[in-house]
Amino acid sequence: MTLLCNRDRLVTQVLTGEVWPALGDRHGYRTDADGHPFLLPGMGAVTLGVHPGDPATGYAADHLEPGLSVRHRDERANMALQFLTCVGNAVTLRSGPSAGAVGRVIGQHAYVLVDLAEEALAGVTVGDTVTVHARGQGLRLTEHPDIVVKNTDPGLLDLLGIDTGADGRLRVPVATRVPAAAVGAGAGMYSEFANTDLMGAYPGQKSDLSLGLEGLRVGDLVALDDQDHRFGRGHRPGFTTIGVISTGHCRLFGHGPGPSTLLSGPASAFDVRIDDAANLASALTTMGDLS
Repeated sequence: MTLLCNRDRLVTQVLTGEVWPALGDRHGYRTDADGHPFLLPGMGAVTLGVHPGDPATGYAADHLEPGLSVRHRDERANMALQFLTCVGNAVTLRSGPSAGAVGRVIGQHAYVLVDLAEEALAGVTVGDTVTVHARGQGLRLTEHPDIVVKNTDPGLLDLLGIDTGADGRLRVPVATRVPAAAVGAGAGMYSEFANTDLMGAYPGQKSDLSLGLEGLRVGDLVALDDQDHRFGRGHRPGFTTIGVISTGHCRLFGHGPGPSTLLSGPASAFDVRIDDAANLASALTTMGDLS
């Protein structure tokens, strides 16, 4: 059943950005939750071999950003790119050997993150330009006024199996529920910017840090318990936020795989159901072939 919403009143803006380099400084090393120094690849540039459906943990990496890490050189234009780009939006490469290839936004972090077919990714380099068909901010669910939609392309909703149940609640499949204790970096920020890091998924570190999140995959839909992301991000008992995992694990304490916010409202407005198949992978393929 197609959700009733205001999709016919949304506008599309064509935004621009470029693939940003990985950044570092002369000090290099960081320290993990157990005090061990590390130096690993992570944010920025082009990350090959990781796509929705693949594990979000277990890599020799830190704050892994799958696919393309995109931003704009002008700070204000970059904030527009962050705030207006939505998960599921189409992104077209405009320069380099892979020019013309089309990918999809899978979330936000310090950059807008774009999944692209592996063959096309291999032809992308830092500095290549992209256009984003940004559409989705301002989306409202007609039958669910208590639920706020964020960062969601309207074409994505039905493909994720989200619908209205017989009891009137919004029925949402998720791969897992995330306890409030797991919420780390990102709390207190606008929910249209970056994502929320989840603690408790530190593979290979002390078992007392585990919150059962080591099995998360890139693209997984997750339900964040006691999280209110309607007007920012914060802890509020009795609220639920639905997000999609857009980044990989991190060894920094208080950080981890990060969900970008999609839906938020009173827990009573949701019918959350565990479904191992609740992942962006098949939805993005249905929206349009990644080339």
